[in-house]
Amino acid sequence: MSFERPGSVNHPGWPARLGPLTVAAGEVRLRPVRMRDAAAWSRARISDEKYLRPWEPTGVGPWDARHHVSAWPGMCVSLRAAARRGLMLPMVIELDRRFSGQLTIGNIVRGPLRSAWIGYWVASSVKDGGVATAAVALAVDHCFAVAGLHRLEATVRPENLASQSVLRKVGFREEGLLRDYMDVDGAWRDHILVAMTVEDHVESATARLVQAGRASWNAPQSSRS
Repeated sequence: MSFERPGSVNHPGWPARLGPLTVAAGEVRLRPVRMRDAAAWSRARISDEKYLRPWEPTGVGPWDARHHVSAWPGMCVSLRAAARRGLMLPMVIELDRRFSGQLTIGNIVRGPLRSAWIGYWVASSVKDGGVATAAVALAVDHCFAVAGLHRLEATVRPENLASQSVLRKVGFREEGLLRDYMDVDGAWRDHILVAMTVEDHVESATARLVQAGRASWNAPQSSRS
């Protein structure tokens, strides 16, 4: 089976809109990044500096400058161009149709590997509502069922217990410890490597959450007529 099609470089997974999957916080969706996300992205990143910085790769220049609304257009153009070339899936995490974070499937490699990494962040205001877990589950199912990938990887700091929990609930397994792996928050940090393959994906990630009672396909009670 060929995954090539006009306008996409061997990349059946782009563009895509995924969800909704309902969790305690509300309805979670994934959609492609867009230019008009600038203001919401900048507000979320700047207001959550203390919450996000400990887990973020070290950047150049002040946090406020790097996340000013004017920084988004160039970033968005670059992300969407890479998506069209089949190199990544840059998505926005929405909660009840509101910008609530980002999820990226990056470094997509085809050929005999068919692999990629997954990274994500959510606003502190939604961190305890199951939003990140639902978003990652939607992305995992899309990568294996639609985008034609065989393996997904993620790295997470040993101190980041919340992110480890998200990945574990979705079905990722630990493969090892990467010493001094990445420059994060001003220093070289160890990271745990976790992964998941199609062979691990016997049951969809979203189905795992639903069966565990952590999510549902139904609209939340407050939104029903």
